[in-house]
Amino acid sequence: MVALVPAEAPGDERGAFLNFVEAQRAALRRSLLGLTEEQAASRPSASELSLSGLVKHVAEVELNWLRLAQEQPNERQRTEETWGEAFRLVDGESIPEVLAFWEDVAKQTEVFVRSVPSLDDTFPLPPAPWFPKDGRVSVRWMLLHLVQEMGRHAGHADIVRESLDGKGSFDLIAEENAGQNAPA
Repeated sequence: MVALVPAEAPGDERGAFLNFVEAQRAALRRSLLGLTEEQAASRPSASELSLSGLVKHVAEVELNWLRLAQEQPNERQRTEETWGEAFRLVDGESIPEVLAFWEDVAKQTEVFVRSVPSLDDTFPLPPAPWFPKDGRVSVRWMLLHLVQEMGRHAGHADIVRESLDGKGSFDLIAEENAGQNAPA
């Protein structure tokens, strides 16, 4: 499914934000098209980043922001010792499993965003020098941050994918569209 950002219904700010988040998710998912687990785990550039690791990381980051906004514990919270595992598949994890996990997180995010009384509702953040000084952000801020985070990593994925086989994002969109239009 190609998730290009559709125009939101007039005044549907939540829908607009969710569409932009989904467009970034789709770019990251698309980076995996046609690759084996081994290719997706490879690191063809000077970076330590792999496509499967990027997808896993972004899925876990989205869950973390969702749990912060819900003011609930994150069942997949990383520690200093396990932080590196967020960027690679471990213990028999597979791309289909990570994508299914992320799909579930995405559904939870949409349900949460559509259920909050206002995008101006705020939630507390743990103390960290990279968070806003007042220690609270709104649901709107969180959605903008998810677009930024996913967009940054979608750019990384573009570079990694092009290093693997020369396919850029437009090539992958065409490939995905061709697959959707193929006879069943």
